[in-house]
Amino acid sequence: MALKATIFKADLQIADMDRGYYGGHALTLARHPSETDERMMVRLLAFALFAGERLAFGRGLSTEDEPALWLKDLTGAIALWIEVGLPDERDIRKACGRADRVVVLCYGGRGADLWWEQNRAKLERLRNLDVMGLPADTSKELAALASRSMTLQCTIQDGQAWLTDGNLTVPINPVRLQETGRDRGC
Repeated sequence: MALKATIFKADLQIADMDRGYYGGHALTLARHPSETDERMMVRLLAFALFAGERLAFGRGLSTEDEPALWLKDLTGAIALWIEVGLPDERDIRKACGRADRVVVLCYGGRGADLWWEQNRAKLERLRNLDVMGLPADTSKELAALASRSMTLQCTIQDGQAWLTDGNLTVPINPVRLQETGRDRGC
């Protein structure tokens, strides 16, 4: 019997002073059986960093041709493609061909550092790609916020973010590994 996704609900309030975006989102996150709380919460963080009315979660790990999150314009064209983790370089190149802008939010400590070292030369050629890294302790702390029903607040200012559930606050300082120079998103 196949395992089913676990459903998480999040009431997320966002105050993004860098972009002037303020909003509340009632989110439903389906955590694939092979997905960790850490990865799911990094997806939630990615949503907070790039929030907008049309930003949506992809169908998940079992769907190869969809990102973790994406934003489509009114014509259906992909304006923003967001991956989390350590995606394959070929998949990133393919995404860069399909979307106006691609963002990779990598995490995983030394593994993420090795991934960047191995892929940096090829990825630096992609002009519509941003790569951001999360320190290992940050992604672990984000996992501690995971619960089946979450009420979270995210504040973003000067390129930094704070995610809190009212009891635990996680400071987030993404490291910018590669930037396109665009202002949209964190």
